[in-house]
Amino acid sequence: MAAESAALAWDWEDPQGLTAIVDGFTSDMARCEKLELVAEAPLLTREALRNLGITGIEFAQFKTDHPSGLASDLVSVHDGQTVTRPGGIYRVDGSTLFIKLDACEALPFEDGCVDWVYAEHLIEHISLTAGLTWLKEVRRILAPAGIVRVTTPDLKLYVQSYISGDRFFGKHRRRINMALSGIAPPMPERAAFMFNQLFYIYGHRWIYDEAELRYVLGEAGFAAERIQVHSFRAGARQDVANLDQMLRNDETIYIEATA
Repeated sequence: MAAESAALAWDWEDPQGLTAIVDGFTSDMARCEKLELVAEAPLLTREALRNLGITGIEFAQFKTDHPSGLASDLVSVHDGQTVTRPGGIYRVDGSTLFIKLDACEALPFEDGCVDWVYAEHLIEHISLTAGLTWLKEVRRILAPAGIVRVTTPDLKLYVQSYISGDRFFGKHRRRINMALSGIAPPMPERAAFMFNQLFYIYGHRWIYDEAELRYVLGEAGFAAERIQVHSFRAGARQDVANLDQMLRNDETIYIEATA
């Protein structure tokens, strides 16, 4: 019934309305059966993270698939009684670990306390200024030789497809339609719509290509020669690259920087 109601309300040409619907879905996804506070401090140390088995952080995810990862999101996870608070690390349903983090603010970790950071389709949801602030904080908390892997829609793919009329738009639209079957009506087929949705749907704020990603990573303190573009589920650390999700790999650029 909820899916049917969403499908009736879903209007691809109303980005603001879609944001409200997606926010509702996100809140539902943030529910769990049990939350347990396992660590809390104004500034979390490398030792405190290691004591919990944490080596890295996955942003914009309620539950990470990395066995040594700490999931994080701006939205609180809740179990009906407990709601995650900033600065606390919580065990979710007896398994994965979660912390509430705002990518636009200082991260509550000491310098050099993690070996990797992963963020899939996060950076396009915040402004360029906020993206720079976040990457500077990521650079600060990475240990020497630590890596950050950032994935985001590739503007170049969209521009090329719009100009050339290749098959990318059609294939991507079919993927999204399958993923949202029963929730949303089919995506419009117009090329201009496919281009515009990249900018105005899902709450996107700034869209990147390789050069723009290299720019922000450089401004954040990563050396140019230590920034590298990779392919889907390939990178300097296979365990981190394995976090890439299949659904949107057709539109995504994968880039890593080493501290």
